[in-house]
Amino acid sequence: MTDRRGVIAKRAEDLLPDIPYVRGWMHARRAAVALAEQLRALGLDSDFPGLTADVNVRGDGLVRLGAIRPEAAALVAELITTGFAEKARSESRPQASTDAACEEPSAA
Repeated sequence: MTDRRGVIAKRAEDLLPDIPYVRGWMHARRAAVALAEQLRALGLDSDFPGLTADVNVRGDGLVRLGAIRPEAAALVAELITTGFAEKARSESRPQASTDAACEEPSAA
């Protein structure tokens, strides 16, 4: 999805034959819808009025957030950090063995 300098390729304005633009756009659309649902659940949907699916000149899907307030960006960064911390905590917790619960008690 990036050009050789590591910058996102230019948005597709003039479509070229043999490039699967629809596939890339549909991938971006599904991701944008999923993000919009989560933002709506958090009451942040109005902070991202420019959220939309797009495609670049190579047919790679893009999700555009649009211009957002600095406070909205800071809140999203905080939510991501919290999510990663919770994921790390849950992965480090020992899992209870379900095998012991399934075994029949031994007669003594």
